[in-house]
Amino acid sequence: MNCEEFNGLHDLYIDEELDAARMLEFQRHRECCPNCQAFSVSDEELRQLLRSPSLRFEHPRDLEERIHAAIGHSQLPQKPEPVRKPFFRPRMMAAFAGALLILSLLSMLMLRQVSRSRSVQQEVVSSHIRSLMADHLTDVVSSDRHTVKPWFSGKIDFAPAVKDLQAEGFPLKGGRLDYLDGHAVAALVYLRHQHKINLFSWPSPVADSPPKLSNERGYNVIHWAQASMSYWAVSDVSAQELWEFVGDQQR
Repeated sequence: MNCEEFNGLHDLYIDEELDAARMLEFQRHRECCPNCQAFSVSDEELRQLLRSPSLRFEHPRDLEERIHAAIGHSQLPQKPEPVRKPFFRPRMMAAFAGALLILSLLSMLMLRQVSRSRSVQQEVVSSHIRSLMADHLTDVVSSDRHTVKPWFSGKIDFAPAVKDLQAEGFPLKGGRLDYLDGHAVAALVYLRHQHKINLFSWPSPVADSPPKLSNERGYNVIHWAQASMSYWAVSDVSAQELWEFVGDQQR
């Protein structure tokens, strides 16, 4: 099954209308494809949100009695009502529908943002693992930041911040080019005893955000935004040591 078939069958999967064979195919593809997995989780969360009882409009308890009363007296002379009254309830319903639509759109945007951040995190960890497996940690090998930083000039459209953290116990090993979130990024490599720390950075339009720790496939990941740059630090060092590394980077 490819991604196009996955998207076409997703609604049937949610409604449990697939046969056993197609259901198994669908689940196997979702486990192997991070993008389809993120899309599926986002869509399921949105559906659950829209099923929430808090989004349902409960009609007034006396509405049925008022309707029967109005029908029963429909032949009697009716006292003219002010012009504004017939429009009151439709306007109220239109305002409620508009508010519900805005809430739904905001919820969808939030879910998409969470899904995108999750997808980038998976890319970051995969890149870290590849660099270790392929023994391709660095394109430029040097502990001198004045050697590493100029190496990126002309290779990417921004100048990464390269800090010397030897005194703090995180010596610089070098750097390399990588590709994440659809564009080229800078990857700086630091050491902590025998452990490697990959620090990825690239320009970001979002406002500054504080560091946030998460765990992906056994690796600790910390993401933050600072000075119009997005940073992702990933390693198998302890969470406490990675926090210390990020604190030194932010100073």
